[in-house]
Amino acid sequence: MDREDDFDRGVKNRRAVLGDEWVDKSLAGANAFNADFQALITRYAWHDIWSRPGLDRTTRRLLVLGMTMGLARWEEFELHCEAAIRGGVPLEKIQETLMQGAIYCGVPAANTAFKLTMDILRKLGRLPEPEPLTPAARVATHHTFSTPQLRVTIQGEGAPVVLSHALGLDSGMWDDYAARLAADGRQVLRYDHRGHGGSATPPGPYSMDELVDDAARVVREWGRGPVTWIGLSMGAMVGQGLAIRHPELVSRLVLANTTARYPQAAVAGWAQRIATVQAQGMAAVAEIVVERYLHADFRAAHPAVADAIRQRLLSDDAAGYAASCHAVANVDWLDRLAEVRCPTQVIAGALDAGAPPAMGQAIAERIPGATLQVMADASHLSVLETPEEFRQIVGRFLQQPS
Repeated sequence: MDREDDFDRGVKNRRAVLGDEWVDKSLAGANAFNADFQALITRYAWHDIWSRPGLDRTTRRLLVLGMTMGLARWEEFELHCEAAIRGGVPLEKIQETLMQGAIYCGVPAANTAFKLTMDILRKLGRLPEPEPLTPAARVATHHTFSTPQLRVTIQGEGAPVVLSHALGLDSGMWDDYAARLAADGRQVLRYDHRGHGGSATPPGPYSMDELVDDAARVVREWGRGPVTWIGLSMGAMVGQGLAIRHPELVSRLVLANTTARYPQAAVAGWAQRIATVQAQGMAAVAEIVVERYLHADFRAAHPAVADAIRQRLLSDDAAGYAASCHAVANVDWLDRLAEVRCPTQVIAGALDAGAPPAMGQAIAERIPGATLQVMADASHLSVLETPEEFRQIVGRFLQQPS
């Protein structure tokens, strides 16, 4: 057709959201009794509302799920839920919508919504892997007794491992890897650094020594030391300090995508980032950080992962982030790395602009017996970009004799 009216425009939106099969069936089934109604909802719901620019389509899909869930309109819920899944809405967003509904719509409604969504996922062959709540598999969450309180999660049974996250993220960065370690027979502790995630945000600026002291009290409260410490970026900076200042708490050390000291030019860049966050909030730096954390090809191939990192950064407390930037900018373990006495594996990403392989090499050269592994297809968040290679490198290291 050369010209479209509001009905035609509505049909386009309806097809984009619900799919051709459903729309063809609905339109073909119209008769003298319901044709006017079908035309009404196509014009006013699917064109006038779904075409409004104020909300993106994913947000509108999730709102419909929440509303139909609250009203117990289960036929409509199933229709829109399956369409959302087929349309590429991340399962994590659907899960969070149903969890929110458990509070505002009630647990019985959420129970039905989760059951129907599971049925849809099963039908589409997209049912997630089992995640049993047995003692060996359940993720237990608590906070430290000491202050500032830090959020801690523990899972699995076996040799103790601590995972320490990057600046601006939280322990969720390690979800998949922690589950694999637990399945391999290790007890895994993760925690949110001060100023991050579910941990307290005391007044800043923070020092690296304060972050190291936090790590030491986490391990001591756990009572499982000495531990294998696996840190990435800021988490690896903390690991270096822990091995230097509290060597009795660390049996093995994995230092990924990190540095022991920044050049002066980089320190000036950190000062600019701190000033920007303090003046404009996290929205002013989130996109730049995502671009440094994940390389362009990975972002294009895995937009959901990039979006999850972006949303995590945007939800950060700006004061806590800026305070932590002070600690990272002033990290200075380089001249003391010879004091590290535990087996150490250094990992770098060939595409990492923030912590290039030369920084990893400088660390490996100074720690007695340390080895460096450079991952060709990784930038900064190597455990997310190349998870299998990361797991293999660390797995081989953990199997080596002490």
